[in-house]
Amino acid sequence: MKFKIQNLRDYANEYHNSVVSPEDFWSEIADYFHWKKKWDKVLEWDFDTPSISWFKNAELNLTENIFEKLLPTHEHKTAIIWEPNDTSADAISITYGELFKATCKFANALQTQGVRKGDRVIIYMPMVPEATVAMLACARIGAVHSVVFAGFSATALADRVNDCKAKMVLTSDGNYRGNKKIPVKAVVDEALQKTHTVEKVIVLKRTGEQVEMVPDRDLWWHDTIANEPDSHKAEVMKSEDLLFILYTSGSTGKPKGVVHTTAGYMIYTYYSFINVFQYQTDDVYWCTADIGWITGHSYIVYGPLLAGATTLMFEGVPTYPHPGRFWEIVEKHRVNQFYTAPTAIRALQVHGTAPVEKFDLSSLKVIGSVGEPINEEAWHWYHENIGKGNCPLVDTWWQTETGGIMISPLAGITPNKPAHASLPLPGVQPIIVDAEGNELIGNNVEGNLCIKYPWPSMIRTTYGDHQRCKDTYFSTYKGMYFTGDGVKRDHDGYLRILGRVDDVINVSGHRMGTAEVENAIDEHPDVIESAVVGYPHEIKGQGIYAFAICDKSEKTPEDLEEEIKQLVRKIIGPIAKPEHVQIVSGLPKTRSGKIMRRILRKVASRDLSSLGDISTLLNPEVVDEIIKGAGLD
Repeated sequence: MKFKIQNLRDYANEYHNSVVSPEDFWSEIADYFHWKKKWDKVLEWDFDTPSISWFKNAELNLTENIFEKLLPTHEHKTAIIWEPNDTSADAISITYGELFKATCKFANALQTQGVRKGDRVIIYMPMVPEATVAMLACARIGAVHSVVFAGFSATALADRVNDCKAKMVLTSDGNYRGNKKIPVKAVVDEALQKTHTVEKVIVLKRTGEQVEMVPDRDLWWHDTIANEPDSHKAEVMKSEDLLFILYTSGSTGKPKGVVHTTAGYMIYTYYSFINVFQYQTDDVYWCTADIGWITGHSYIVYGPLLAGATTLMFEGVPTYPHPGRFWEIVEKHRVNQFYTAPTAIRALQVHGTAPVEKFDLSSLKVIGSVGEPINEEAWHWYHENIGKGNCPLVDTWWQTETGGIMISPLAGITPNKPAHASLPLPGVQPIIVDAEGNELIGNNVEGNLCIKYPWPSMIRTTYGDHQRCKDTYFSTYKGMYFTGDGVKRDHDGYLRILGRVDDVINVSGHRMGTAEVENAIDEHPDVIESAVVGYPHEIKGQGIYAFAICDKSEKTPEDLEEEIKQLVRKIIGPIAKPEHVQIVSGLPKTRSGKIMRRILRKVASRDLSSLGDISTLLNPEVVDEIIKGAGLD
């Protein structure tokens, strides 16, 4: 496979070339792809503005690099294996030829319904092949897709529709999740009462639930494609035209619409996929993520399909109908590369090895971890019981904003070290800085992780608010992209990610802004003020701990706690529901009125060592009360 690194010496050479002559390095890889028009210049950039432009003025269509480029050799090769939630239902295999026809039909249907190049389309769907078809059809016609995880609430969905001024929503009548049916069409209907830009809603029949179809707005998926041809001429796109917007939580309440553009994202997801996973032509690759997250975009859909891979999509959950479901699927489809989150591993670890031992995992060649730093105990359990001690474990670090994997072992090439993301991919130039932005040179150093040079798949802006992009990522340290993560470089030069250093909590690999959760809590009529922090959670990595002032309420603390939890669930979604809500009379504040979250994190983590000097607080007495209320006195 072209541009696949073969050994450690090869990696060292590639990395050296990518740093010394980055434009030549990426230009050579870009030449592999099909272009309508070649670029005038490989790269223009300025991190202060910020302004990043790769392959300037080139023209292409990403889907032509999946279909027109690959169909002569891949028409009958399986592109997608779909494993449904229901174990009694058959898995479905879709060839590249079949996927092309489905994409063309739906691309034509979107255009028939008035979607044009540059229009934004929200995808709020289950993990079914049609979700991939929807993404590819948008890319085919030049529409900008924005996939919203179908577990988010109506309010969260409405916020995203309004932010990008979406013209269309794609959804289903319902979703299956374990033994539940989720009425997602009803969520869409509720969300659209708070919006005014959506003209059409296309609904896929999935569960057969009775749903309300709004006249002149709602259409059934099967009706829209019934009379459409299965060929389509792809829209010509500029290299920096928008491919998709994906919303991620930040340290302020409003979700950020991270913008990714066409050419650079295409090139980087292909390159990172084949190298990190060391994919070979006939392998079966499985990433367990949902397409609502960046992992699903880059490593279920775009990266694997650009590489001509067979990618497995799974609709269900790891523990339904039994805790061996993942391993059953690995055996059934002879999966070669398996990529999941530490949260899933920890959740399965509690069931012991009995559910693992029932299945043959000998097909596995590579196992991977994504979404958060993996703790050493989970790393060892995963490596020994799933990888049987001889599968390389790629512990990948990257973000929605980076578009692709940035720091990771290359499977079977980079020596593994438990819980270390290890070394940067070629083209990625990490730098460790202290709080003042001074670079920390050498090994055995710890600080904040920044990137000092652009890579092709990096964020271009936050949709509709470029200043926010600058303030969030490019203003903390001049001339650098700030990741928001802490990092340690050990004595071997390996990088170990230490987690967030800003007001963002990583729950089960999904980032939640503390302000976003606080804003939801503050909607409760009895809440005067709240503060949210993260704390170590044995399954989720981090849990959410909320402190709320409800001075004038006549309800019991227990009732208030439950109401607050359910309110957050309703406003944001189940993923944001706090594990703990502690009702307090006050919050520790500095004399300037800033909440001292460091103290609250200590309490939530049940660690009262080194609380620091609290005498300078405006209200030091409240600290003892909070400690007592948490049962730590």
